[in-house]
Amino acid sequence: MPEEKTVFRIEKPDWNTSPLTGVTRQHWKDAALYLLQGAFSYIHSIEDPMKFPKQPGKSYPRKPGIDRTELLEGLCRTLFIAVPLLKEDPSLTVNNIKVADYYRYHISQLLDSNSTAYIRPRGSITWPTQTLVEFGALAVSLSVIPEVLWEPLPQQQKDLLAQTMISYGDGPTVGSNWKFFNIFVLSFFKDKGYPVNEKLLKEYIDKSLAHYRGNGWYNDAPAYDYYSMWAFQMYGPIWAELYGKKYFPREAEIFESNFRELKSSYPYLFSRNGEMIMWGRSMSYRFGSAIPFPLMGLVKDTGVNYGWMRRIASGVMLQFLQNPEFLEDNVPTLGFYGAYEPAVQPYSCRGSVYWMGKLFLGLLVPESSPFWTAKENEGAWGTELKEGNIYHKFQDSSNILITDYPNIGASEIRAWCHVKAIKANEPFRASENYNRLSYNSAFPWQSDSAEGVVAMNYIFLNKDKFWEPWRLYNFKKFDKGIYYRDAELETNPAVRFNLADLPLPNGILRIDRNISSDSVNMVLGHYALPQLKGNITETTRKLKQYEIKIIDNGVYQLAMIPLQGWQKTVVQKAEGIHPVSRISKVINVTAIAAPAAENPAIYATLMLWKKSGQRWTDEELMPVKKIEIAKDKKSVKLVMRDGATHSVEY
Repeated sequence: MPEEKTVFRIEKPDWNTSPLTGVTRQHWKDAALYLLQGAFSYIHSIEDPMKFPKQPGKSYPRKPGIDRTELLEGLCRTLFIAVPLLKEDPSLTVNNIKVADYYRYHISQLLDSNSTAYIRPRGSITWPTQTLVEFGALAVSLSVIPEVLWEPLPQQQKDLLAQTMISYGDGPTVGSNWKFFNIFVLSFFKDKGYPVNEKLLKEYIDKSLAHYRGNGWYNDAPAYDYYSMWAFQMYGPIWAELYGKKYFPREAEIFESNFRELKSSYPYLFSRNGEMIMWGRSMSYRFGSAIPFPLMGLVKDTGVNYGWMRRIASGVMLQFLQNPEFLEDNVPTLGFYGAYEPAVQPYSCRGSVYWMGKLFLGLLVPESSPFWTAKENEGAWGTELKEGNIYHKFQDSSNILITDYPNIGASEIRAWCHVKAIKANEPFRASENYNRLSYNSAFPWQSDSAEGVVAMNYIFLNKDKFWEPWRLYNFKKFDKGIYYRDAELETNPAVRFNLADLPLPNGILRIDRNISSDSVNMVLGHYALPQLKGNITETTRKLKQYEIKIIDNGVYQLAMIPLQGWQKTVVQKAEGIHPVSRISKVINVTAIAAPAAENPAIYATLMLWKKSGQRWTDEELMPVKKIEIAKDKKSVKLVMRDGATHSVEY
């Protein structure tokens, strides 16, 4: 068993260039080498495949023996990390293995029918496969360092590789970011003089551009998530730079234009410390989410604060590399920090995690670029985002709401989710990866695995006596600081709510309207806290007629106050369902409600937070002075203690 490493250390931090992290371009190279060394700890001779210990659970391979796709993933995805290092040092040696020789040898094994890694040409396969994904990745690497990976190959191998890879590129794909895999395969070999399907290439380019929804966001058919960034907003500008400007200048210009729009919203999705939010599928790709920030160094844009972009990118990298749970057996876990099965999808194997290596393609940005030379700064967090206030970035085409909370330096997102889970081909699209009411950088999501316990969602006891969460949301509007959605229960459309989220400087005020025609037994949960510094403490306070539950884990405090409609408040302890620690706690409010279609019922709830060690004032715990519900229940007027008023209009 390879020796397990601890965490990545920053040697000789540069506090002048990077006063917040100490991280420079050299440290990015060090981080890439750190991860590559972990992968190569399994390579003792050039023949050894890039294969890692399987993590127990739903990830593949699910049968003993050799899985060619697993080997292909390990090869092509670790190559993302090796590429920028090889570009600067083609003689790079890791674990006494010449890295360039290793990857060229294993590329040749893909073409050898006697090899366990052999990939046969697509032939009569009429559906897209994971092989296409990995060949797309390989095409990116071939495109970036052809002098290392392509040119030294014998002509016979070049021709065989072209035949095999083109057979997949010139074929079916998935109506999502997958089209880029075809695009890169066809573009690379077109550039090398091989005949390719030009019509299909242009079709996939146009269809990829059609996914754009504005404000830097692409839709990944059907969801919004980080694939917009580690796929569309990475492949798009890189393809434009390598091939688009040469062969498809109009399309390249559109990709670059879409990329420039990122700066107005995406940086605000990261916390003050540069932490990413746990949100969406493929969470094990982690800091690959930050690749658009260094790529801004390829596009001349005077509106970019490069010091802030580097601060975010370095911060999100350190968020994981300096977490002691990140590596197990020298390899990143499938999870968020440590291994976390609820966030794993069955299409992943252990080597899938190296998709995060896309971030290191940022090293291809010249050393002289302002992305590397600008002085690191906090950007909007140090200027426009002031404590005591709340700030929104609403994306009016994707209906994404990004909210920043300067009081705790956290970011939050509300985004699309409307996928059924029952009998679904991909039930993870309806899971906690997407179905939470909101996602916050300070509070990673907890799964619903414990009976009757929920974090940042509603659950309902359905007809099968199973606790079922909201997953079918319909966005209505974002108006005057309030985010409106309707929701209905998948197993019973008679259970329906109008939802209204009003973010506050220290939390969220929910004013939700039950319009169900059936009775409901329901639970609403706050964010969950992991146990970190001793036991999570619980406190109960009385404020007028309200009972307030507070939990504190030594880093944050969470408070929940039922203002209207709820019958009981409880603190729920759970084990094994939080991504940060084995023990966690969450505050839940509960109610059993009569049918409300004819007489809608209002459920008002305060979900508040503060940093640990800070005292709660009565004004902070009760920012609402008065709730006035219209007789027809179609609107609610909120009078706040600070004199502000809000009108909720369903």
